[in-house]
Amino acid sequence: MGDSGRVPVGIVGASGYGGVQLVRLLQDHPNLELAYLGGDSSAGKLFSDLYPHLSHHNGLMIEAIDLEQIGDRCQAVFLAVPNGLACDMAPTLLAKGCKVLDLSADYRFSDLSIYEAWYGKERQDRDVAETAVYGLPELYRERIAEAQLIGCPGCHCTAGLLALSPLLKQGLIIAESAIIDSKTGTSGGGRKAAVNMLLAEADQSIGAYNVARHRHTPRN
Repeated sequence: MGDSGRVPVGIVGASGYGGVQLVRLLQDHPNLELAYLGGDSSAGKLFSDLYPHLSHHNGLMIEAIDLEQIGDRCQAVFLAVPNGLACDMAPTLLAKGCKVLDLSADYRFSDLSIYEAWYGKERQDRDVAETAVYGLPELYRERIAEAQLIGCPGCHCTAGLLALSPLLKQGLIIAESAIIDSKTGTSGGGRKAAVNMLLAEADQSIGAYNVARHRHTPRN
């Protein structure tokens, strides 16, 4: 516990769209204390300079990513980083005794050969990945509570699984017959600059995304 009696928590990738929502949710939690906000391109900047609407609660500086320091200062760490980075960070943080919650796809697969085929990165952390629990509390609440490593599901998967799991459990549908019609806003693509995500390009419009190669396609 921190000096305040609350659990010290860190967020790596705090300046991204996923990270800022984590900050918003966690900064008012009565049992948690934001002890570290990390980022690469935004290191050295005040978080409130990037997101002024959260300045009334947050005077933290975004710091460079130092896994040893994070492990010393935090009991729980959220990894809000692009796919392929969390698997390089999590083993060190776990060895330091941290509970790790990964928001990318790195720990969503029990079979890493599927991950490697769809995400194009060879993995060296199979022993670590085998300990991960799929972070959908509606299905795995008890296992999540005991886990040190949690692979949080993506937005489309969460929507689809929450809708279909009651029907599947009761045998009311055949899995192969289900069709998920799922849509997301452009913020789901992150903060990177891309022409197809500009307001003038995307406003009042809809388009197919990564047809036949969307990374939420494979089943574990």
